[in-house]
Amino acid sequence: MKMVAVTACPTGIAHTYMAADAIRKAAQKENIGIKVETQGAMGIEGQLSTQDIANADLVLIASDIEVEHRARFTGSKIHCVTIEEVLTDVDSVVQRCMGLVRG
Repeated sequence: MKMVAVTACPTGIAHTYMAADAIRKAAQKENIGIKVETQGAMGIEGQLSTQDIANADLVLIASDIEVEHRARFTGSKIHCVTIEEVLTDVDSVVQRCMGLVRG
């Protein structure tokens, strides 16, 4: 399974990056290929390419704000969660993502 994710929070400082790290670690435990883009105080980092998105089985958006350039995910399977969900129970979030891909 391959997944891409975008994390963003209103201030774009700590929680954006904490959520990105948590998603990476949880995905790795499940042998999920993952690439995470952060949209924080430093702007967009680790920007997902068109190919990254096309090759992904699922797009995970972990955000409490509207993410930039969301239209690029049109046609992709998307799962949206809050930053808090990721920070409090990332394993459950990743399990739900896996379930969505399996159908």
